[in-house]
Amino acid sequence: MTNILILGAGYTGIAAAIRVATRTRRHGGKVTLVSAAPRFTERLRLHQTAAGERLDDHAIADIISGTGIDLVLGRVTALDPARHEVIVDGGRVIGYDKLIYALGTVTDLSTPGVAEHAYVYDDHDQAVRLAHRLGELDRGTVVVAGGGLTGVESATELAEAHPNLRVVLLSRGRPGSMMGDKARAYVDKAMARLGIQVRCGADVVKVLPDAVELSDGELVDSDATLWTAGTRGLPLAAEAGLTVDGQDRIVVDSALRSVSHPDVYAVGDAAAVRQPYGVMHGTCQGGIPTGLHAADALADGLLGRRVKALRFGYVHQPLSLGREDAVIQFTHPDDTPRRWYLTGRWAIAYKETVSSSPMPTYRLLKRGLVPVGLFRLTAGLK
Repeated sequence: MTNILILGAGYTGIAAAIRVATRTRRHGGKVTLVSAAPRFTERLRLHQTAAGERLDDHAIADIISGTGIDLVLGRVTALDPARHEVIVDGGRVIGYDKLIYALGTVTDLSTPGVAEHAYVYDDHDQAVRLAHRLGELDRGTVVVAGGGLTGVESATELAEAHPNLRVVLLSRGRPGSMMGDKARAYVDKAMARLGIQVRCGADVVKVLPDAVELSDGELVDSDATLWTAGTRGLPLAAEAGLTVDGQDRIVVDSALRSVSHPDVYAVGDAAAVRQPYGVMHGTCQGGIPTGLHAADALADGLLGRRVKALRFGYVHQPLSLGREDAVIQFTHPDDTPRRWYLTGRWAIAYKETVSSSPMPTYRLLKRGLVPVGLFRLTAGLK
């Protein structure tokens, strides 16, 4: 029997667990999934939760039922790759032969005051706490720090849901800077329509209880501050001696195996995956495909089959602009923008499709009906 351990029950970890269980259960594979929470969190929609929308609730035990996967609830506190052991809070030790590390990333808290005074999207409860805070405000200012896709989605969602509040988006560069000129101009118009005050070139150096401080000393008043300006991997991997990059992501080979500890696979945002155009950056597009690829690579290795290299290319940058608008920037495989983009109701439909609940996908995976080739087509794998 081969003990296969998956750490993390997000989009990527659950997909990897179901896939590897399906492929190895007839060949002696015993799969265990470790999750810090009993419920599944739709991280792609946390900005909707923060705006007060109630999303469907899914128990992880129900999602993996019928797969033979053992579920362990607990937060991973240590990893010992030399002993092939993981320690979960409470001191429980879980051994493994092969491990898939799918713990994702967390908010970079290096800026003073972020940990103490800002709301972040590291889990569902924190988004709910922000929703409760905004619900308490009759008027006031919400500051969103970070002009990436998450920051823009959050600012537009909150401005639409709380028209009584002043929303300020602080960004070092132009919000949506990775998009093409026309799509970016559309984003600008949408934020102006929603009354969002955009501050480009704003470098936040400190978060205070009722304001944020910029590098030039200016204080921007804030009744609630949402921090979306950067993530990094958990310190677990580096503390365990695995080779990591500057953002604490595990450096992997073409089969998504750790370059220093090949019995450990890393997937999703937790992995530094090099492709011909550079290292993949964390997006939803790469999550489930890398999880499925690692599961197949692990299974193929156990079954004595040839392990294939991962080849991944991006296809789009989907961006919601509240519930009533969206823009889709189509991209080259290296994520640079193409000429084509989509807006309005067609963009809304497109965004809802690609960001919809993964439950139908998991049900198909449990039945072995979704080949990896489908994800290679839809997520840009070539």
